[in-house]
Amino acid sequence: MRLAELSEHSGVSTATIKYYLREGLLPPGRQINATTAEYDEEHLRRLRLVRAMIQVGRVPVAKVREVLGHVDDDSLGGSIRLGAALWALPQVPEPDEDDEYVRAAHQEVTTLLDRLGWENAKQLTTISPAYRSLVVAVAAFRRLGYEWGAEQLAPYAELMHRTAVLDLDNLETHPSEAERVEFAILGAILNEPLLRSLHRLAQEEESTRRYGFE
Repeated sequence: MRLAELSEHSGVSTATIKYYLREGLLPPGRQINATTAEYDEEHLRRLRLVRAMIQVGRVPVAKVREVLGHVDDDSLGGSIRLGAALWALPQVPEPDEDDEYVRAAHQEVTTLLDRLGWENAKQLTTISPAYRSLVVAVAAFRRLGYEWGAEQLAPYAELMHRTAVLDLDNLETHPSEAERVEFAILGAILNEPLLRSLHRLAQEEESTRRYGFE
């Protein structure tokens, strides 16, 4: 398809597509002549991914370029490629390691991982954004006087493991490594808000069942 057709199929203006091409977010089309290029379904799929990251996920263009660089890096193994792409997404700030609540949160999260037998997660604690994010959240609870720790978190973690199994089952239905990584990125951007919304709906439902509409 030509640029105008790519714009029509994607709903993205030609000016925006040209910007994405200049920024390296889309691979160049197949050059037909000096002024015309041709694009295919791969360009359309990538364009939709870029739009989801920028519009829904509010990911800055520079970060999108970094994430897509990992998506397209055939030299990386499957797990490393997936992890590198997800870790390149915007993350929470680094926890203050001198904060007493952060130190207590580290202890509780370590206890949690031991309790769950999550050995891989334990090995990645020094580099995992997810681990840091969990520490920051637990520290915030404890700073506010809520003694949340391994015991309270374990049932939630077990539910999340079941969710992760479903995620990976769905991911494995996609044939290529690039499609799997793209699906995982979309999951991080779209599925997490979806799960959050389901969680809140479930809370509303259970609250009404227990307490009525008072």
